Amino acid sequence: MLQLPFAIDCAPPFLVVSFHEPQRMLSWTVTRPGTCSARHVAWLEVRNKDLPADVDADALIASKASARGLDGIPLLVTSRDIRRHHVAQATVEDVTATCVATVGLSNGERVGRRASTPVPLGGTINILIHVNQPMTEGAYLETLSIVAQARTVAVIEADIERDRASITGTGTDCIVVAAPSGRPHARYAGLHTAIGEAVGKSTCEAMRAGIETWKEDFFRPGSSE
Repeated sequence: MLQLPFAIDCAPPFLVVSFHEPQRMLSWTVTRPGTCSARHVAWLEVRNKDLPADVDADALIASKASARGLDGIPLLVTSRDIRRHHVAQATVEDVTATCVATVGLSNGERVGRRASTPVPLGGTINILIHVNQPMTEGAYLETLSIVAQARTVAVIEADIERDRASITGTGTDCIVVAAPSGRPHARYAGLHTAIGEAVGKSTCEAMRAGIETWKEDFFRPGSSE
């Protein structure tokens, strides 16, 4: 059984990951993008009907988060069923990396080539990766690149096409990197480091499980994202 560094509460439309202590985070989430300190990361499940064209999506999302007591934290937004979240963990030497991912691929894109056909739902890939060691700003950025690389490898392996091109991700992918504050800081997190290996391994595992579940759900007759 995994020894997780956080608690997970899945109560649709929110999936909330809660740490015992504030973690230093880096992301491009809808709320609190960039760097911040927070104890929680949350997913909000939405449908097209929840975000009509005449509604300020950012304001609506912030309002829903506030009503749930989730102000001021990184918030991920997805049309994927948040009950279909996947957790994976890898330990390499003294580093443990833990990944939580939701995976929807209906909004798939190939890097450098935007698809021209519309999609019925904004399926997306949302990933939280936690590293159990404090890191420098450079190591955070390097970790972000490793997560993106692992995500892309898993998507390419899935061999999903849109507009007759194999996708490499989705149009609205988002990643949150979290780690404790404090010293000493790990300076590097590349592929040749224990951090890079643990992060890559846990991300690939969570992604592959998420992709398989998405395929089972999405290609089932009468299914949706």
